[in-house]
Amino acid sequence: MFRVGLTGNVGAGKSTVLELFKGWGAAAIDADVLAREAVVPGTPALAAIVARFGEGVLQRDGALDRAALRRRVMANAAEREALNDIVHPVVARLTTEREQAAEKAGARIVVHDVPLLFEALDPDTFDAVVLVDAPPALRKERLVTGRGLASAEADDLMAAQAPSTGKRAKSHFVIDNDGPREALRARAAAVWSELQARAGVV
Repeated sequence: MFRVGLTGNVGAGKSTVLELFKGWGAAAIDADVLAREAVVPGTPALAAIVARFGEGVLQRDGALDRAALRRRVMANAAEREALNDIVHPVVARLTTEREQAAEKAGARIVVHDVPLLFEALDPDTFDAVVLVDAPPALRKERLVTGRGLASAEADDLMAAQAPSTGKRAKSHFVIDNDGPREALRARAAAVWSELQARAGVV
């Protein structure tokens, strides 16, 4: 099975590319989805988060208040590291389980959607790395207008990730998402064809 690491800084459009790849036949494993699964009520990870950060990161129903936790950790590298130390091992285990299931199901290409691929993982563990990128000003606009974040919150979220400039040189493929949806689809399709060729699918 050919393993693809798909990454991109927040607001770049990585999730849109993932949906396109899925539509074209990729098995997909979304690290953000697994991170949410890792901290549902009753899990050891959520208990560890509450022990570390306090009851203020919980909603009234006992679920994790992701916005409150994000505000707590985004501007503090030590806090982010503490959170990652709790969540990342669980996500790694769930990722392995999902990948094994995809392989048993006969998937030829599995795409791992990992926002912090370069920050948290070894890119060499993937057969190919695809970066989705867009100018910082455009990414911030998408966060503010599309996701409803405050300007300062968007700045903190963007600052928590390493700049994409260094990631471009380390990626096998770069998909620039600085234009209309049709252009993104065409660029993603070209990369998908290359991935299929490398995987021996076509």
